Amino acid sequence: MFLIDKPFVSDFLIDTIRDNNYEIIATEIAKELITDNSLNWIDEKQAANILISAPQTPLYSNSENGLAWIQQNLAESELVNQINSLKDKVKFRKLIKNLFPDFYFRKIRLEDIQNLSLEDLSFPFVIKPTVGFFSIGVHIVKDENDWVKAKNELNPENLKSIFPRNVLNTTHFIIEEFISGEEFAIDYYYDNNGNVVLLNVLHHLFSSAKDTSDRVYSTSKGIIEKHKIDIELILNKIGMQLNLRNFPAHAEVRIDENGKITPIEINPLRFGGWCTTGDLLGITLNFNSYKYFFENKKPDWNSLFKGKESKKFSIVILDNNSGIDPSNILNFNYSALANDFEKPVLIRPLDINKYPVFGFVFTESSFFNQSELTDILTSDLKKYITHE
Repeated sequence: MFLIDKPFVSDFLIDTIRDNNYEIIATEIAKELITDNSLNWIDEKQAANILISAPQTPLYSNSENGLAWIQQNLAESELVNQINSLKDKVKFRKLIKNLFPDFYFRKIRLEDIQNLSLEDLSFPFVIKPTVGFFSIGVHIVKDENDWVKAKNELNPENLKSIFPRNVLNTTHFIIEEFISGEEFAIDYYYDNNGNVVLLNVLHHLFSSAKDTSDRVYSTSKGIIEKHKIDIELILNKIGMQLNLRNFPAHAEVRIDENGKITPIEINPLRFGGWCTTGDLLGITLNFNSYKYFFENKKPDWNSLFKGKESKKFSIVILDNNSGIDPSNILNFNYSALANDFEKPVLIRPLDINKYPVFGFVFTESSFFNQSELTDILTSDLKKYITHE
C-alpha cells in the first residue's frame, strides 16, 4: 500500500496508483494532496491493522513526512525500529560499524558546535544533522577556514525549513570522516526473501570538491552495470542486520578509486525525494520502479535500455542558489531553460515561494553532450529569473 504525504506527489505516481488499483491510505493529508475518489482508498485504522498483522505487506511512502504516521500507528513494530536505525545517522553508523570498524564519527548538540576545540577535530570531515534531508545543514570541512564558515552557517536561524522534525531535526549533528570518491544514489528494495533488487544507480555530480548541493543526478545502462554487483553486496549485508524484507529504500554511497564502497546513508521506505529518482526511468524509459517493487520483480537492463545504450538520463533539481529572495522573484523562464537541454523530457515547475526549489527537469542526453549538465550544475539560474 501507499502512504502519501507532503510536500509533493507527482502525477506519474498518482497515475501508477490508479492504473494498478494499489491501496492508498486515506490520511487527511493524502486526501488533500490527491482529490481522486476513484483510487483504492483504505481506512487508516484498517491499514494499521493490516501492517501489524501482516508486517511483510509492501509499503511505500513518497515522503519522509509519512514516517510520523508509522510512528504513531505502529509504535511497537519492527518496522519502526528499522526506520529509526536507518533514518538517524548516528544509529546507522553504529549499525554498520562491524562492516567499517575504523570509520570515525561522533554526535554533538547544535549549541555545542561553536565551542568545539580544534584539538577535538581531524580535517577533513563532514558535519550534518543526525536526522536530515535535502542536504540542509551539510558542510564539507577541509581546513580551519572551512570550519569558521561552517560554524557561521550552523545556527538555528539558517536551519529553518518546511520539513517536520522527524524528517529534518537540527538539534543534534554528526561529525564524521570525509569519504573520498564519486557519489552515487541508489533506488532499490529488499524483496520478500530479503535480497537486494536495484532499480537505479545515479551518479551524483558536483561542481567542486566542497559542493554539497543536489543539483544533478545521472544514470545510464553503463553506470548501472558497472556498479551493480558491488553495490548489491554491501546493501545485502546491511539488510541482513535489520531483517529488511519488502522494504524500499534510497541509498547514497561513495566509491573510491580502488572500488571501495562506503555508505553515506540509507533512507527508508522511499526512493529519491520529491518523486524524482523513482519517476525518472518511468518518464524516460517506461520503466516503473514502483510497480517493480510492489510486484517483486527484477529489471532486465538489457531489455529496458535497448536502443538507448548510449543515452544518459538525468534529474536536475532547480534549487534557488541565485541569492535572490523568493519574495522578490516575479517569474522563472522554464521555456528558456528547456532550450538549454538536448532533450528535456519533462519539466515540473514548482512555486519557489511554497517550496525550496523552482522545480525539476528530467532529461535525456547523448554521452558526448556533457556540457549541458556541466552548465546547469554550475549555474546560479539568474538567466532564467525575472525579479524586482
